Amino acid sequence: MVRFKSLAWGAYMPSDYLLKTEPTVYSFADLKKDGITIWDGVSNPTAVKNLREMEPGARLVIYETGEHKSAVGTAIVVSVDASNPKNPEVKIKAGKAIAPPVSLAQIKANKLFADSPLVRMGRLSVVPLTKAQYAMLAGG
Repeated sequence: MVRFKSLAWGAYMPSDYLLKTEPTVYSFADLKKDGITIWDGVSNPTAVKNLREMEPGARLVIYETGEHKSAVGTAIVVSVDASNPKNPEVKIKAGKAIAPPVSLAQIKANKLFADSPLVRMGRLSVVPLTKAQYAMLAGG
């Protein structure tokens, strides 16, 4: 007989992530219009690893680069097909806009992000977030 240790509900919750996008290529407004999309175009090995580790139900923050440089919206992972390890297919569903957007300057000034890959590895396009970081960015 297999026995499982009792875990708090939070232990079962999927991880949270931040996804970076260039708004001239695909913006949060595009995601809202489409409703659901496949997140692709990721080539950095660490970012691809983060995509492979996602689970349905994971909460996402959409961050627009370029002129905006701010967290602008939320989304949720609908499904993950990691059968191709170099190009996992992650389907996401649009959530709500973050109003007002949270700027990169605000993120860097917040001690929650002192050790975050978002700040330390600025070019990383898929970044894991702690629950506290997600709450700060998404407003709850």
